[in-house]
Amino acid sequence: MAEKNPIRKTDDAARVQARTVLTNARFAAIAFADPESGVPAVTRIALTIGLSGAPVTLISDLSAHTRALRANPDCGLLVGEPGAKGDPLNHPRLSISARAKFLEKSEQARNHYLTQYPRAKRYFDFGDFNLVQFIIRGAALNGGFGRAYSLTGDDLAQPACQACPD
Repeated sequence: MAEKNPIRKTDDAARVQARTVLTNARFAAIAFADPESGVPAVTRIALTIGLSGAPVTLISDLSAHTRALRANPDCGLLVGEPGAKGDPLNHPRLSISARAKFLEKSEQARNHYLTQYPRAKRYFDFGDFNLVQFIIRGAALNGGFGRAYSLTGDDLAQPACQACPD
């Protein structure tokens, strides 16, 4: 007996749900490979949608994940948190396959990031902090029980920021 494919055909409702999960994410779990051992590791990062419409974070050279992403920019992100009630596995979450790209810190990028994370003003300008953009290759949306979808980077594309502070 052939097994039924549990992945549904990606439709506009799934794209909207996935973009909403990503846009609303204030943090993510990031998975990366340790450059010395190759062993997978995971940590938490702050996350927001950057000027280009792609997710971005601010990370320090002192962190293991920064060194790992410089050595191998391939990574995974998990966004979406369970609600206060109900089965945590019934709440939507998005597993993203991405490539990290280190960015120059412009004044516009600084202002945009600090609008999202004002407390980062204390350390944003430190020389060891880097803006990193995640170029999405693909993703898996678990939209709740029995609602699984595969998405492309294009499915998750957000518009570039039109009203960002200069």
